[in-house]
Amino acid sequence: MRITVSGRHMDVSDSLRAYAEEKSGKLERFYDRVHSVEVVFDLEAGKPRCEVIARADHQMTFVARESHTEIFAALDASVRDLERQLTRHKEKHRNRKHTAPARAETEPLSGPSPFGGATAGLEGEQES
Repeated sequence: MRITVSGRHMDVSDSLRAYAEEKSGKLERFYDRVHSVEVVFDLEAGKPRCEVIARADHQMTFVARESHTEIFAALDASVRDLERQLTRHKEKHRNRKHTAPARAETEPLSGPSPFGGATAGLEGEQES
């Protein structure tokens, strides 16, 4: 998995770069088809902002943006959001072939019963 860490309007320190690579490296646990992660730090009106973009197979792109007073907390929040997105996508993708039970199995029978000719739904009435 390729990880890119960059900064807009700021320099990214070595400790922040190492922390971002460590955190974003764990995203592969949640969805194994992720092939690249881009982490972009930005100073927006003096407030740190983090954007994490994960690209997976079939041109799937997952984006999480968070602002916080601390840059490390912004990274943690955006990675947590991306983990949720990846897990949800994986569950939907894995369970998409499960269908609801057939309609005939869930609806009550109406009409003649195969057990003696009485109709279903006429409880308490007996034939004379």
